[in-house]
Amino acid sequence: MLGYFKGEPWEHVFRYSRGRLVGEGRGLSFFYSTRTTTVVSVPIVTTDQDFVFNEMTADFQSVTIQGQVTYRVADAERIAALLSYAIDPRTKRPLSQDPAKLVGRLINHVQESTRAEVQHLSLEEVLRRRADLADAVVSQIRSAPDLEALGVELVNVFITSVRPTPEVAKALEANLRESLLKRADEAIYDRRASAVEQERKIRENELGTEIALEEDRERLVELKVANMAKESSAETTALEARLGPYRTIDPGIIMALAFKSLGEGTEKIASLTITPDLLSELLKVVTARK
Repeated sequence: MLGYFKGEPWEHVFRYSRGRLVGEGRGLSFFYSTRTTTVVSVPIVTTDQDFVFNEMTADFQSVTIQGQVTYRVADAERIAALLSYAIDPRTKRPLSQDPAKLVGRLINHVQESTRAEVQHLSLEEVLRRRADLADAVVSQIRSAPDLEALGVELVNVFITSVRPTPEVAKALEANLRESLLKRADEAIYDRRASAVEQERKIRENELGTEIALEEDRERLVELKVANMAKESSAETTALEARLGPYRTIDPGIIMALAFKSLGEGTEKIASLTITPDLLSELLKVVTARK
């Protein structure tokens, strides 16, 4: 009985007739005899596989690591020689569990490499260095010869989540919360201290300004006093200079000159009062001159 097999572009197909390889290729299609033909199909596209496992850190804390590994078959002939990828040509369903074994082996490599890294790191380091952990796992797996022997190429490993136990997570959250509150308090204290310091500087500047103003005012007062003293001394000297000649003049003459001066300004005098004492003095001066 004849059948027709149509290969897909993403699979490498091997055609065996009576146990002998008679054809192979990517997306191979052919007519076949259902009684004598065996078809082997190896997927050659990249495949993603999720993983979740628990590990112990260097400080004996349990963590749950979740992620995804991406791989592809680089050598279909090699893996087909080591694992059975035979399929039913009509339904294309695998005839063995070997393809699933490949996934299991790959996940085992990821877990072993992850354990080798995690057991040298503390819990906080594992939580903080998730990306570095993934890079280290990729480096370890690529350097191992097992996958190359299977004809498999590791594309990448992504660690999407690293979670401690619920009790430890609560404790870490509490520590983080306290740390954040402490930082907030320190920030408030720093702002207050800065405000006080700025206020002190402003007050010092104000006091410095006031002191400078008072010093300027003191110098101004001293200068005014000195000027007033000089003016008074000058006025005294001028007055003495003006009155000095009168010391040698007869008092009667001085009195006469005074009345003469009054007489010259009669138009400015509204009234003049001569007391008996003044008149008596004038008479004394006149009598004395006779």
